[in-house]
Amino acid sequence: MRVPASRARFVLANAAAVAVPQPWVPGLGLLKGLGAVGLVAGLLGWRGIGVAAAGGLVLFFVGAVVAHLRARVLNTIVFPGAYLALAVASLALGIAQGT
Repeated sequence: MRVPASRARFVLANAAAVAVPQPWVPGLGLLKGLGAVGLVAGLLGWRGIGVAAAGGLVLFFVGAVVAHLRARVLNTIVFPGAYLALAVASLALGIAQGT
């Protein structure tokens, strides 16, 4: 199967390894991108959007870690685990600044 140039092979391989259907990959990428935009919005003064984005990213990466654990793909779990830690830190900082 030939992969279009716009799709990174390592992303598709990792998604396949953790049993994420290939049609979901663009949508999941969009969700991560929207989360990043939301974090930037929070830095620019829209704290509520930033906190919501951080919360969404926490949920996203919890799902990614769970997918890795369920599929027993532990050789790449460090990446979603690290992003989960960063998302949790962003959420905690956003909440702390709001109080």
